[in-house]
Amino acid sequence: MFHIREIELVHWDFWRRFTLPLDAHIITIVGPNGSGKTTLLDAMRTLFALKCSGKRDFRRYVRRANAGFAWLRATVSNHPGSTGKRPFFPCLKDEVTLACRVKRAGGDWTREYCIEDGLVSVEQLEETAQFVGLRDYQSRLAYAGLSPAIAKVLSLEQGDTDKLCEYSPRALLDLVFDVFGDKEVLDNYQAAREEQKTAQRELEALALDLEKLKAQAEARRLEADRFLEWRELRAEATVLEAEAIPRLEVAELQTEVISWREKLRRARHEVTDAIETRRLSEERVAALAGEKAQAEDQLTEANTRLKDIDGQWLAARDALRDVEKKLAERDALRERVAREHGEAALDSEDAAANAYNDWQAARTKVRELTARFEEVTARLREAQGKGGAPQDHEVQRFRAALNEAGIEHRLLAEITEVTDASWQGAIEAILRPYRSLILLEQEGDRTEAWALGERERFRHFVVADRAPCPDAHPGSLLEVVRFAGEPPKWLSELLNRIRRVDNAQAATKLPREQDWITREGYHRERRGARHLGVPHDFWFGELARKARLESLQEDIGALDKQLAWARRKQDEAEAAMQSAREKLLGMQAAELLLARAGEFEAAEQDKASLQGSLAHAEATLNEARARVDQCKERLAGIAIETDRRSRDLAQAREVLNRIASESRPQRLEQTARLLRLRGKRRGMPRDWLSPAALGELAEHYGGLAGARNELSRLKRRLNESEWPTDENVLVIKEKLGLELHQREGDYGQRMAYAERTKQMVDEARAAYIARLRATVRQYGKNLRALGELAGIHVECPVPALDNDDATLATAGLEVAFDFDQKGAQTLNDGEASGGQQVMKSLILLIGLLMDDARPGGFVFIDEPFAHLDVANIDRVGAFLRATRSQYLITTPVTHNANVFQPAQLTLVTRKKKPADSWAPPIGVLRRQID
Repeated sequence: MFHIREIELVHWDFWRRFTLPLDAHIITIVGPNGSGKTTLLDAMRTLFALKCSGKRDFRRYVRRANAGFAWLRATVSNHPGSTGKRPFFPCLKDEVTLACRVKRAGGDWTREYCIEDGLVSVEQLEETAQFVGLRDYQSRLAYAGLSPAIAKVLSLEQGDTDKLCEYSPRALLDLVFDVFGDKEVLDNYQAAREEQKTAQRELEALALDLEKLKAQAEARRLEADRFLEWRELRAEATVLEAEAIPRLEVAELQTEVISWREKLRRARHEVTDAIETRRLSEERVAALAGEKAQAEDQLTEANTRLKDIDGQWLAARDALRDVEKKLAERDALRERVAREHGEAALDSEDAAANAYNDWQAARTKVRELTARFEEVTARLREAQGKGGAPQDHEVQRFRAALNEAGIEHRLLAEITEVTDASWQGAIEAILRPYRSLILLEQEGDRTEAWALGERERFRHFVVADRAPCPDAHPGSLLEVVRFAGEPPKWLSELLNRIRRVDNAQAATKLPREQDWITREGYHRERRGARHLGVPHDFWFGELARKARLESLQEDIGALDKQLAWARRKQDEAEAAMQSAREKLLGMQAAELLLARAGEFEAAEQDKASLQGSLAHAEATLNEARARVDQCKERLAGIAIETDRRSRDLAQAREVLNRIASESRPQRLEQTARLLRLRGKRRGMPRDWLSPAALGELAEHYGGLAGARNELSRLKRRLNESEWPTDENVLVIKEKLGLELHQREGDYGQRMAYAERTKQMVDEARAAYIARLRATVRQYGKNLRALGELAGIHVECPVPALDNDDATLATAGLEVAFDFDQKGAQTLNDGEASGGQQVMKSLILLIGLLMDDARPGGFVFIDEPFAHLDVANIDRVGAFLRATRSQYLITTPVTHNANVFQPAQLTLVTRKKKPADSWAPPIGVLRRQID
């Protein structure tokens, strides 16, 4: 910053004109109160575009001169700084002239400023100077180092310079930032805050307007909806009255016409049915009379047969009673033998009876074995004579029925031959379900054969569809089978589809879907693989026939041995029977018993047959009784049917009479309906009368009654409610809707803008805090440097600053001073002495003016030595001499002479005498420096 070298005042207050040198480091302005010390400082403030002290301004001073104009001119230094630039560039000389001309213009005083390169007098300035406005001049001074913040410090009130230590931490922080801080950063922060507040206020106002507009739009929407509802109700009522109800009336008439047409058609059918029922009933009643006579004859015949069968039953009962009487006589004789000859005789009789029974059993066994031997021998002769397969009784019975019906057929086993004996077991396993399959020789016999199969409940296949055997695939089962005739097509395809493999491992080479089988009967098909098992008895081919022959020969040998043994047993039983009879000879009762043994034995044998005859007679008797009951039931059924047919006949006659009386009025009514339908349908569009349209209309309204009820409801609703009928409500609704949409868009934009302003505030606050921290650090550095010069330990910690307005609003600068190591003192703690207060204020003040980029500068200090003792005055003077700034210090003449000790130049002011027009010029005392 620049220093002041010289100042010249013209017509300033009561000074006419004088020039003062100011080319010293410390300048003391001394004089009594009212002698012009503050007036001189205000002249300098006015020259440097600063505020005057107190409530004074430049107009006060120029009016007192009463000259119409005034000049303030100063010569200041213009040496290059540390960056090589001169403060008043483009002025390139080491000294620059600053001037302020004050003159009256239009009844008011105005200021004009100019900056000229080099030393220029007032007269030269009057002729050649180019004056600028206040703001341009302040900008040039700010570039030279006299920033608005420093200007604020230089404009401190009289007495405030030594009271900076009484500032609150917040006020001191504001002052420091005003001096050191980047004004643009603060302006940006404040502008961003103002912009955010403005945006928030606008957003709130817009939100309020938007809510009002929403309420209006909603009200208009409801009104428009009511109008649309009214229009829709009126249109619906019109459509109902003019279209729907007439169409539904037509539809209802059509329905009635169709319904009555159907009723009349049903009546005609009912007449036809009644006539037919009458005819059938009359015929059936006549037929039932014949059936009744026939049933009565059958009942008479059944009663006659019942009597005959009842006689047979009595005869069987009497015969059985006679046999039982003989057996009772035998039992009485046996009791007599036992009573007369003892139990031994009875045992002999029992032995004889047992021997007789054993002989009878042996004889029966011989007869059975002989029959079986003859049967097996016949089967052997049959097997030796032909290659047919064995047959069970069911197959034999069914084949006998086919032969009886003249249906030629063969068994599957009779036409099948296996050519490879090693695969006999696998083929038998596959064909096991088809052993008894019957092949019809004539396809036309299928219906009759199947009817026989249904009657006999034959469980095996009866096949009529046969086809020539196809060529066998290499490796298939069909390759080792030969058919003597045409087999079923599906069977040959089955055998041709199955491949022969040695084992399951060998089958892995075949395709995945191929069916196969091993010799041991392990079979794979589409459902999976399983073991079918090789049957023990073979049915198909020569090998099966040989096996059957061997089996039959073995059976004949076994039966021959059993027959020989049974005959020996028979001979032994007969010998035992003869021996037992010989023992009973000589006993009278026993002889009688033995004599009648044949009679008793015959009776014993006849008893079973007679019991059977009696049972058969009882069964026949029951059948005859059942036949009688059946005939009686048939007569009852005929009577019931006769009664029912009589009622049907009477009902048919009644229907014919009723329809004959009702048909003519109904036809007349149908004719009237048709005429009404044609009248209502005349003039209606064709599409109105389509069945689909009429059905849909009826379904929508629930028929004609529903449509009429709906029309009544609509008219009642239209008449009972208040409805808007002006169509302009739709236009107003659309207009308000568009305006609401636009307002909502504006609100969204303003909300986004408010969010952006909030972000800008955060960013500006962050920049402001960063700059504030840097400013506090720089100011603390200045304070510590000044404290070292004054021998005072100064601490200036950076305050806690968070990025929010609340923290910034309460943040303050806490500065602590330690004098003579007696403990730290805060700004205004009340413990510091007057000299310490002055030292604190001077350090705080000079620290504000220190700038490493622009050292130097000047300071106005108004009476800093007031109320200081000699020691503190010396201490303050030493501190001032140690700094590099230029000081202009005012002091009253009452102070100690030590106040002049630090001054290199002393300006002495004197009061104007009442008789003089102008005040005496200021005296100059310069210290001689050896």
